[in-house]
Amino acid sequence: MKNVLVLMHDDVGQEARFQVALDCTRALGGHLTCVDVSIVPEFVGDYADCGGSAMLIAEEQTREHANREHMEARLKTEGLPYDWIDECGFLSPSFRDAAALADLIVLNRELDEIRYPDMRKLISEVAHKLRKPIIAVPPTADALDLFGRALVAWDGSAQAEAALRAAVPLLQLAGEVTILEVDDGSLKLPASEAAEYLSRHGIKPVVRSESAAADLPSTILLDAIAKEHAAYLVMGGFGHGGVLEVAFGSVTKRMLKECPVPLFLAH
Repeated sequence: MKNVLVLMHDDVGQEARFQVALDCTRALGGHLTCVDVSIVPEFVGDYADCGGSAMLIAEEQTREHANREHMEARLKTEGLPYDWIDECGFLSPSFRDAAALADLIVLNRELDEIRYPDMRKLISEVAHKLRKPIIAVPPTADALDLFGRALVAWDGSAQAEAALRAAVPLLQLAGEVTILEVDDGSLKLPASEAAEYLSRHGIKPVVRSESAAADLPSTILLDAIAKEHAAYLVMGGFGHGGVLEVAFGSVTKRMLKECPVPLFLAH
């Protein structure tokens, strides 16, 4: 996991994405790719006949040119290897086109302060179409301590397995790892097997078990994050497939909105 990719765009979540991407790249000894998308608004077609689309795109590109100058000046002081890709177009396809060789993608969770860009939709589309792990950060995040405590959500699902496997390079850096098994009575693969898998990678996790009958799985996870003082949460997501709204199952949707720490997500 050496190639870290981050969305650069002059919005309220950029600083959080930037800081977490720097922390990941530095901790992994990796290379950072910054993808700056001059976003064409989805409603641009309404203005095409009167030339408004060209004006909107030109203004967006001017903003992002200034954004690149500002952020690259900061990058050059960080001492990390990086490259910068400029894209112009609709957000999701433009970003996905630049993410082909990324090992880890850093995006924001839903940005409550603004309606556009739609980060939650972007996370879902990237997860489904690229099948790459994503770190989804709160807009207020200022760091990610990859050497702190990691919490792994476990329900024995294929999504949980994918997240666990993908997160191994990060979990190897963690000071402590806890696997939280949330059992709804249908658990086919117990957390003990997940712990054994990690042990073969030099990781010695602690296993905790909670019954899903006691509370909502999302509430159990949020409580555990607070109790464990977790630096980040590893979880599978988007388990149902199909229409995007359906794909955001209740647990994933709530964690994207309320989780106080970065989420490592895999589909």
